[in-house]
Amino acid sequence: MNKGNVLDAITAIYPTLTKSGKKLADFILDNKVEAQYMSITSLAEECNVADATVSRFCKTLGYDGYNEFKLALAKASGTKMTEVGIEAYNKIDAEDSIITMAEKLYASEIASINQTLQELDSNAIARTVQYLHAAQRVYCFGQGASCVMAMEAWARFLTAAPQFHCIEDSHMQTMAASMCSINDVILFFSYSGATKDMVDVLKPAKERGAKIILITHFSKSPAAAFADIILFCGSRESPLQSGSVAAKMGQLFLIDVLFNEFCRANSAFVDVNRENTTSAIAAKLL
Repeated sequence: MNKGNVLDAITAIYPTLTKSGKKLADFILDNKVEAQYMSITSLAEECNVADATVSRFCKTLGYDGYNEFKLALAKASGTKMTEVGIEAYNKIDAEDSIITMAEKLYASEIASINQTLQELDSNAIARTVQYLHAAQRVYCFGQGASCVMAMEAWARFLTAAPQFHCIEDSHMQTMAASMCSINDVILFFSYSGATKDMVDVLKPAKERGAKIILITHFSKSPAAAFADIILFCGSRESPLQSGSVAAKMGQLFLIDVLFNEFCRANSAFVDVNRENTTSAIAAKLL
């Protein structure tokens, strides 16, 4: 159903909103671009209301949930569907040449890596590597575009250690999580940290004592409540940029940092494994 312009809808129902609802409406109307980059928890804290209040606000406007509301907000505020985030101030325009477009994308992707580097916590990296080395099994999980990043991590680490696994189907992820033990680790990729399937995976794993490493952009999200360690990736995405290459660049950088520290932490063990996998794959090459 076409719900029309969300900003007009907020204005129309404003007189009927509760005090908390008006706080949300005021902030969104004054910060319509910034709001679309915020997690539900971030928006709730900014307005000093509960997450449930934000959910009710979205449903009052006719949306199924916060993500659908953010998508409507992005469309209403005129955000273009490009790979370049607001912080880069380099929106791609129709009149740009191919080279200009490429330069803007390059700037955005480099900015994502730089932001990830600035957020890097060496203690968190060291603890993560300790967990990965000690684990009986390491499950690389994610949903949608984040599953692609989980597969990237699995493919990278599989060259150095046998305990890494990747499961793509969310139902199978849930089953594996329900069989986890205190000796297992879940390396979970979720840019937003707020998806429905995520809770189905992380909750049983947490209950069974598995260590959970979350790679995300948001420190305050539903997924963060389950995480033992949170690693942050750079680049802001609007709902119209979901799965952007810039966001992936930040996550790929984190994977590379983790992998290289993993190799440095136990070089003798890793070197033998890497020689074995390299020899095995050599037969596949012409």
